[in-house]
Amino acid sequence: MKEEGSHHTYFAFSSALHSTTLRERCVSEMPQILAGRYHLERLLGAGGMGVVYRVRDLLHEQYGDPDPYIALKMLSEQFDGSPDASALLYSEFALSRRLHHPNVLRPYTFEVDADHRRAFITMELMRGLTLDKLLCERPLGLPWHELQAIAAPLLDALAYAHSRGVLHGDMKPSNVMLSEEGVRLFDFGLGLAQEGPLKSLPNLSRDRLNAWTPSYAAPELLDGAPLSEGGDAYGVACLLYELASGKHPFRRLPSTQARDARMERELKAPRHLPRRCWTALRLALAFDPRQRRITAAQLRDAMNAESSWW
Repeated sequence: MKEEGSHHTYFAFSSALHSTTLRERCVSEMPQILAGRYHLERLLGAGGMGVVYRVRDLLHEQYGDPDPYIALKMLSEQFDGSPDASALLYSEFALSRRLHHPNVLRPYTFEVDADHRRAFITMELMRGLTLDKLLCERPLGLPWHELQAIAAPLLDALAYAHSRGVLHGDMKPSNVMLSEEGVRLFDFGLGLAQEGPLKSLPNLSRDRLNAWTPSYAAPELLDGAPLSEGGDAYGVACLLYELASGKHPFRRLPSTQARDARMERELKAPRHLPRRCWTALRLALAFDPRQRRITAAQLRDAMNAESSWW
């Protein structure tokens, strides 16, 4: 239910979050077919709030589609019990649908299975490797030509989202994939619209639920400040530093803890990163949002081999 005078969605999470029964409900209890056409084949991944399945679209298959496979996302059981859960999922769909960029995951539809009372999003099925998995395989980081091939389209996607008034809210390696068709930024579940008709969409109340990923969320977010473009810039800068060096810039500590320990004094330029790029990346890693005077577009330009941004 909504709190009066606010556009935030305040979930009735208290019972769900402390319910052992809901936490222990297994994947096998999920319906096999949703909305009469989406056959759930296997679980692809589970995050803090959502689960994603590989599904077969039986309608497309019936009409001879040789590749009827798509992805389907719904909220996990403990959150789906909230009466406002479907509104949050729709908000994610609406934000993603506003973005038409080759490096942003394409959503297809938002639907509700009335029989099972489950809301879900259908989207393109990505075949590839998320960046957290890539980092496990490349513990020393990526050489510059590989790093730039990821950084350029990723930063372009983020800059484009910001130009459309959309904030991502959860920039981290597991939300970026190297697919067969290139880099894909996805999961706008913690995002919000800064302007335009989507600004009034319901979104997650951070006061009721600790939703951020502490090692990638900017310190001001953990302190309770609202999401901003600077918060996204900090998260993507942590990600890029990790790709360049194989290590998180602040040892995966919560950013507030790293700030209080003044760990920025220990930062060194990754050896795989050109010096001109380090100037920009160092700005984006600033703990103080007043010193983080760089946008995603400027960070993208700095990563451009022919850029004179620096």
